[in-house]
Amino acid sequence: MSISSIASLASTLSSITPASTATSAANAGDFGNILKSAINEVENSHASADTSIRNFLSGENGEIHSTILATQKAELQFELFMQARNKAVSAYQEIMKMQV
Repeated sequence: MSISSIASLASTLSSITPASTATSAANAGDFGNILKSAINEVENSHASADTSIRNFLSGENGEIHSTILATQKAELQFELFMQARNKAVSAYQEIMKMQV
């Protein structure tokens, strides 16, 4: 996994900040866009890994290390996304437990 992809994913995740009470509907759309962008990035990484595997198996690309790097990158991005999802679900559940 390259440092630039980690940095871009980290900047995307760090841009998610807790909402204030005066959040407008436009800001809610920003969160949706960030989430869609993260999902698309994970899907693109997975598709790239699949392509790399197919190329290697068909003999078009003889470099096994690039194939392994592509699959590891896809796996790490997926794991990071799942951890972020788990944290968001956990936060939502904690909020729902609060007494009003």
